[in-house]
Order: sequence, then C-alpha cells, then structure tokens
Amino acid sequence: MIQLEEPYLRQSRREAPADGAKAFVVLVLACVAFCVSCGCRKKGPEPQVTLKLGHGLDIIHPVHKAMVFMAEKVAEKSDGRMRVEIFPNEQLGNEKECIEALQLGYLAMTKTSSAPMEGFVPKMQIFGIPYLFRDAEHFWKVLNGPIGKDLLVAGESKRLRGLCYYDAGSRSFYAKRQINSPDDLKGLKVRVQNSIMSMKMVSAMGGSPTPVPWGELYTSLDQGVVDAAENNPPSFRTSRHYEVCRYYILDEHTRLPDILVIGTDIWNGLSPEFQRILQEAIDESVEYQRRIWAEAEESDIETVKKAGVEIIRPDKGPFRESVKSVWAEFDGTEIGDLVELIQEVK
Repeated sequence: MIQLEEPYLRQSRREAPADGAKAFVVLVLACVAFCVSCGCRKKGPEPQVTLKLGHGLDIIHPVHKAMVFMAEKVAEKSDGRMRVEIFPNEQLGNEKECIEALQLGYLAMTKTSSAPMEGFVPKMQIFGIPYLFRDAEHFWKVLNGPIGKDLLVAGESKRLRGLCYYDAGSRSFYAKRQINSPDDLKGLKVRVQNSIMSMKMVSAMGGSPTPVPWGELYTSLDQGVVDAAENNPPSFRTSRHYEVCRYYILDEHTRLPDILVIGTDIWNGLSPEFQRILQEAIDESVEYQRRIWAEAEESDIETVKKAGVEIIRPDKGPFRESVKSVWAEFDGTEIGDLVELIQEVK
C-alpha cells in the first residue's frame, strides 16, 4: 500500500474561561490532509481516502451537524473507503487560516462564511451588499442558479473550489442597548467579520466597524472592546453572546451563505468515483441542513427571549436608505453588474 503524506503545522487557539487570555501553542504534527492508497486493496474499515475538514463553529450548531451528516453519507456511499474527519471550534485555525491551509494543501476542506472569502475571491463581495436579496426564496433561486454556481468555482485559480452553500439565514445586530434605527449605531463599536463589505456597511449606517475574531468576541463584548455585533439567530444563541447583549435587532441586513470549500488540488486528485460520492453526500447534506436550520432559527429566537433578550423588529426602511452609498459605489463595476443580474432573478 502506497500512502501519500504531507505534514503540516496546526495552530491551536484556546480562550481562557476566566479572563479571556489567549495561549498560542504551535504543534508540529505528522498528519495527513489528503491520503490516497493504491495497489493491493485490503478489506475492512481502513479508508483509502481521508479528507480533513476544519471549521470554527460549535458542535451544537446546525451547520456543523450538517457536515457530520455529510461525513456519514460519504462513509456509507463509499463502503468505508472514503472518510471525512471534522475538526470544529477553530481547532485547525480560524476561517482565514483554514482557507490559506487549503491553498497550501495542508488541509483538504473547510466551512467558511462568504465574508472571509472576499479576500481570496473578490466576486464573493456580492454577498455583502446589504439588502441585496428580497427574501429567502430570492436568495436560494440565485444560489441554485447560474450565478450561484459560477461563484462556487470563481476561486479555482486560487486553488479554492466551492462545493455547496449552507443556509446561514439573515444577519442582524445585537447589542447592549436598544437599536431602532441607524442613528442608534452612531458612536458604537460594532464587531464585523474580516470583510471589506461588512466594514463598508457598518460605516454607511454610522457605526464604527471593528474586526474581531469569532473566538474572541464573547470576551470583547463582555469587556467593552466592542459594543455590538451582528449574526444570525443560531450563532447568537450557540455562542452565548446573548448573555452579554440583551437586545437582538432583526434588521436582517445581509444574507451571507456558509460555503463548503475544498482545495482544488485535492479535488483534482480524487478519482471520478470519489468526486461523485463526495458531491452526492454534500448535496444531501444541504437539504438536511436547510430543514434543521429553519427549525433552529425559530427555536433559538424563543430560547434567547426566555433568557431575557428583548427582540426588536425595527422599520427596515431607514436601514435600507442608509446603505444606498454602498450600492452606488459599485456602479459600473463587476460587482455592480452582478447586483443588476441578481435583481433581475424572479
């Protein structure tokens, strides 16, 4: 049996529960991001292909559960010849670090929001245009159509191939005080992802955009490093940020999909059979994830309400008006052309 191995460095980041201090430990690991066995094949549980998948979500998050579902389907469809190993909670790095690891071949797959992908695939900025999608139906028509499919493979020249979109709902603000209009954001330090579009949006609304890694956000909110943040209901609940921010403002400014990404070299190294098995399992996991996501959104809103969070449903008109400058900035550009095409989708 011939096995291809590539060692890589894994940086494990953990946050101290008492004071939020971070300890960085660099471990030199002899591990396999992508293993292909050939020659004489043995019967039994020993896989011929193992793909390592790193991401930053908690194991109770519905997107993580969908990836577990996908891994189980891969093993089932391949009769154990193919395996996906999942490392959640930023065990293998944050979203940006995992994307870079894919490019270098140290990691096979990652789940990332579309926002960090902007730095690698500029066309992904389209998802950060606030109030771009009319509703969830419009959003999924775009993602499942030619525009969405083209965006998945737009990063192939950067060694990044998207395999699917997972539902991440709509993102809304949460804060330590009430926010009823963009005027209430003035003077507030608002945590955003490491995303040009997120920073543009918050600035247009009058807030002060402050990039903070997801793993550091609870402590940053608790200690006043930032005053507010924005995310979907399941992330607000599973992160326990509601313990610090007692107001959740359903302004629903963006819909940023989660994207399952594989290194292009890894994908091309798979046999046609294993490519088919992996894609089939992923497609089935998308259907499963959309079902459990809808259930999670509803139940998580009720959970944080019972925990004492006030749910605010503001007039979205002033929020939409405040971000017109973001739309105008892309007139006549590739992103602007994409905006027009998306608006034409009925």
